[in-house]
Amino acid sequence: MDEATGAPTPMSGFTPEPIPTARLILLPLAVEHAREMAAVLADPALHTFIGGEPAAPAALRARYERLVAGSPDPAESWCNWVIQLRDDGRLAGFVQATVTEPHQTVADTATAGARVVGHRHLDEATPAAAGPVAEIAWVVGTPWHGRGFATEAARGMAGWLGRRGVRTLMAHIHPDHRASAAVAAACGLAPTDVWQDGEVRWTGPAAPPPRLARLPRVDQGVRAGDDV
Repeated sequence: MDEATGAPTPMSGFTPEPIPTARLILLPLAVEHAREMAAVLADPALHTFIGGEPAAPAALRARYERLVAGSPDPAESWCNWVIQLRDDGRLAGFVQATVTEPHQTVADTATAGARVVGHRHLDEATPAAAGPVAEIAWVVGTPWHGRGFATEAARGMAGWLGRRGVRTLMAHIHPDHRASAAVAAACGLAPTDVWQDGEVRWTGPAAPPPRLARLPRVDQGVRAGDDV
């Protein structure tokens, strides 16, 4: 448990941090977001392609409690953010990533737990990668459609994942969901011939980490081991 906030400490290795973009701030999911997010996700049309139905605040709060607690398997990280608008502070949707280390054996209980709370779990058809793989997803509330927020948020999350060592991104998208396909393409993903639960798998590389600047020479006043 986090001694400062009292929140459960995730068991896995990727801990979400705030991610600023031009018009948005991606805030790490908190249980307290449930009430406002229930209103954001209240339009039944949002669930046409992703399934399910709008959740009441109490049900969404229970789901968020499980998400914030994190995956029970240390080889898997559940990373969740809500999308906050910079101009008025309102929440407008969410983005999420399930990060899995390649070549790890994940318990069936972890797989089932991920599905229960809305996180996909990478299956045996997942391509091997020289580094962690992240399955990503995004949902923006109906009042904010058509303004590019989903693309901006997803790209912000993808960049954050890439800077932390994720090498492959993946998404599963309904073949008729053109808007979501456009977001995936903007993140550098491309459709494959793999289908899962009636959706097409898209994959692509995560944003590469920025090139490190060359450190000053040790004989120019910076000692080896200094924090520069």
